[in-house]
Parts: sequence; structure tokens; C-alpha cells
Amino acid sequence: MNHLKLLPLLLVLSFATSCTSTQQAQETAMSNEARAQLYQSAIEEARDQELNESMSVLTSSEDETAELLFSMLGVSGEDMQAFALSVSPMNVKAYGIAAIYPAAGKEQTVLDGLNGFIDQQRQNFELYLADQYDIANQARLETLNDGTILMVMCPDQDTVFDAIRAKIETGA
Repeated sequence: MNHLKLLPLLLVLSFATSCTSTQQAQETAMSNEARAQLYQSAIEEARDQELNESMSVLTSSEDETAELLFSMLGVSGEDMQAFALSVSPMNVKAYGIAAIYPAAGKEQTVLDGLNGFIDQQRQNFELYLADQYDIANQARLETLNDGTILMVMCPDQDTVFDAIRAKIETGA
């Protein structure tokens, strides 16, 4: 008889736990969306209007260019919880900015992919377009305090990197 009294209590606890898990999953999804929007605004605010008009910022795996950019950067949608990416698809400019919050256990995968992209850009421009080689050679790739992996390869990369990092770290 005592076991029958416990059954309703167990059902209530089970329901409460599943609701909490669902709520946490929804909060995480909203948090990831907010993080991607923060990344996008950080990138756009660190660049001039001309770059913002010519180099879009990708924040969704659903975008038609997502797979191309993921392939170029050596990452997949499963490697990232949130991201904002802006990469030159043409091999005439060493340009790439990536702010990625990696999925659990995927930090090294993301770092390896982005390092591969940087190495590829260096090789692409080593024998021609010396100015683009210099840009690729000075690319910055770091993991920020919040776990965001930030890669900046563009003219004046230190200023751009610092502006993006400051915006991400303040969350403003």
C-alpha cells in the first residue's frame, strides 16, 4: 500500500523534472540565438559600412551558404552551439572573421578547423599578392574567457579583434 502512495509523488517529480529539462533546453536555445546575435553585432560594429555591405555575416546553419563556409573553415554545424562567420569566398582576398561558441567537447575540433583555414590562406597567397599573405600571416586565433573562439584575419586585425572581443566580453 505504501508503494501505491509513492506512485503519484514519483509521477509529479518525473513531470517536474521533464518540464525543467524542457525549460532549460529552451533557455539554452534562446541563449545560443542571443549569443549569435551578439557575435554578429560585434563583427559588424568592428567593420566599416563598405565591408558590412559586401561581406555578410552568417549566423544560421539554415543559410544557403552555410555548408560552403563551414567547409572552408573546417567546421560543421554540430561543432558549434552559436556562431557568426564572415569569410571571403573568393581567393583574391585573405579575409575571415569567425566568432564560435563550440559545442561541448568540440573546442579542439573548432580550433583545428580554423587553424587549417589560416594555413590554407597563407599557402594561397604565399607566392602572389604579398599584401594578402601578410594579412593571412598575421591572423589572430584565440579562445576568450567565456569560451568563445575568435579568429580575425583582415587588415588592421588587432584593432578589429580587440573591438570584437570587448563587445563579446561585455555582452553589450
